[in-house]
Amino acid sequence: MNSSTLTTDRLKELLHYDENTGLFYAKTTIANRAVGSIAGTKHSNGYTVIAVAGTRYFAHRLAWLYVNGSWPIGTLDHINIDKSDNRISNLRVLSNEENIQNRSSPSKHNTTGYLGVIKNGSRWGAKITVSKKRIYIGSFDTPHEAHCAYLGAKSVLHQFAPKGM
Repeated sequence: MNSSTLTTDRLKELLHYDENTGLFYAKTTIANRAVGSIAGTKHSNGYTVIAVAGTRYFAHRLAWLYVNGSWPIGTLDHINIDKSDNRISNLRVLSNEENIQNRSSPSKHNTTGYLGVIKNGSRWGAKITVSKKRIYIGSFDTPHEAHCAYLGAKSVLHQFAPKGM
């Protein structure tokens, strides 16, 4: 999904972006979609993708270009973790390390089912990474206790963590 050739002016010729909803609307007939129709489709990864002049773009990156006049430098993050919420107020540029703090679910390699939790013998450990350093929080009787300890540390140590975690 290339971001090098599309300009803000060309984007604005083809699409209208509503900052309040995060949706794009066709200004011309695009891919058999009528003028005024919502542009884009949901990709299997949860992001909205829009084809413009034969190239597919992530809608959140197009929103940034549309509003700011340039492509984002760095990782473009959805603050509320909803990959389909492309309101400009929900987008921010972060470093990769900052973006990792915004995780709300464990990676596919985590077998415990809890973010920040590892199996430690017959017990459960909680760990967190801050500034590329792994911090061991402690050992617990249940994965839920370890996860609660992780969330407590996350609320203090990860400034870009999702609100309400």
